[in-house]
Amino acid sequence: MEFSVQTANPAKAETACLVLPVFKGSDLLPAVAKLDDASERLIGQLLDRGDFDATLGNVQLVPFAPGLGAERLLLVGLGERNKCQEAAFIKALDAAMVALTKLTVDEASVAFTDVPLENRDTAWKARKTLEAAERAIYRFDQFKSSPAKAPSLTKLNLIVSDADEAPMAKQGAALGLAIGQGINLTRTLGNLPGNVCTPRYLAEQAEKLGRDSQGALEVDVLDEEALETLGAGSLLSVGRGSQEPTRLIVMKYQGAENPEEAPHVLVGKGITFDTGGISLKPGEGMDEMKFDMGGAASVFGTVKAVLAIKPKLNVVFIVAAAENMPDGAATKPGDIIKTLKGLTVEVLNTDAEGRLVLCDALTYAERFTPASVVDIATLTGAVIIGLGHHATGLLSNDDDLALDLLDAGEAAWDRAWHLPLWDEYQEQLDSNFADLANIGGKPAGTITAACFLSRFADHFPWAHLDIAGTAWHSGKQKGATGRPVGLLTQYLLDREADAQVENNDG
Repeated sequence: MEFSVQTANPAKAETACLVLPVFKGSDLLPAVAKLDDASERLIGQLLDRGDFDATLGNVQLVPFAPGLGAERLLLVGLGERNKCQEAAFIKALDAAMVALTKLTVDEASVAFTDVPLENRDTAWKARKTLEAAERAIYRFDQFKSSPAKAPSLTKLNLIVSDADEAPMAKQGAALGLAIGQGINLTRTLGNLPGNVCTPRYLAEQAEKLGRDSQGALEVDVLDEEALETLGAGSLLSVGRGSQEPTRLIVMKYQGAENPEEAPHVLVGKGITFDTGGISLKPGEGMDEMKFDMGGAASVFGTVKAVLAIKPKLNVVFIVAAAENMPDGAATKPGDIIKTLKGLTVEVLNTDAEGRLVLCDALTYAERFTPASVVDIATLTGAVIIGLGHHATGLLSNDDDLALDLLDAGEAAWDRAWHLPLWDEYQEQLDSNFADLANIGGKPAGTITAACFLSRFADHFPWAHLDIAGTAWHSGKQKGATGRPVGLLTQYLLDREADAQVENNDG
């Protein structure tokens, strides 16, 4: 998607389609009011007669726009002005972009930066506009024999009323474009079937990102032999029942001015298909277990965004990739495995495999002496019971890190919720036969899963994002969401800003 920023009178903007956000009532935004005056109150008359209902998310195409430079108008309802907050803004944007992709236009202009939002500037609104556009043009139909016609929309013009705001709009739009493309990569990887997106396929995608980065991304892939030599017995145990070999994928981005600056590390769970292993899942809905690599997919999407944005920051991206299958070599309930850290684990349930691959990846991350480590995983169904499908679960051994992630989620409108990680929960992981068990029973399942991971993150600030409720949609809308690429990218940009402040103070 290309974009431009325009500060001309919107009434004179020559465009195939002009998208206008409209509140209920006669309270028109400044840009919309100018258009209304130039078109003999076309918009006002539609509202007065009730021909357009400006309820939030409603859209209406006006195929002719006399007196205007635009060939057609697309009106988008914002609902009541006093109720217009971030969620309403995003809903209206999404509705507008979906409607645009159904038109036979290759370019359009949008006037959403005028929408008043408390504590949200022009850059934020421009960023969300481009993110919404990228999400709307996304299609995943590569396995259909007769794919639907791709959207013709290729360019978006952002109309900004105040010329002084134009640079901010350009900056925000560029960021939104990068994040939107990262989100779409995450969606594609998540949507791919398990017979295509295997651990080896993920490794190949990492190597491709490295080749395409012109030296900005160093990629190292550890195969099963290397993992055996390393002692990553926990990661390897998950893939024992599969013919698909396990991989640990490491991608290093060196953007800081000081190459020795401690990196921030993102670790993704990459279970490319999860049958549950010997602790076999029910058949209903098992097809959705191709999404169990959503954490890994979000890491890849963040890599793509970072390569486009080029922050002055060092980042290490780690993906622990395996397939969890139930053949004769598979790990069994009651087996005891040895982790890379040296701790032994009694496997009480082979369907709690995500923590078994992540624990070795967290131990591997320690070698980078990280400034912070964040793991991302579709880890527990319990988080869906607790938080539904709106918020990502967040747990951390460092309150400052947790607050940084919460702030990043609010800024990106990709929100998380902080859950406790108290010592009292740790005893649920006690084992009679090993250092710890891999499950802690039904109570507080999301928390005890994080407690397990915390045993392998005791040498650095660490946080865990449980995205089981936010990484994909089920039902008729089945598909990966691309979350939490926005949160993760914002988190890294915030760390870049912090580092610049520290360097200036120093």
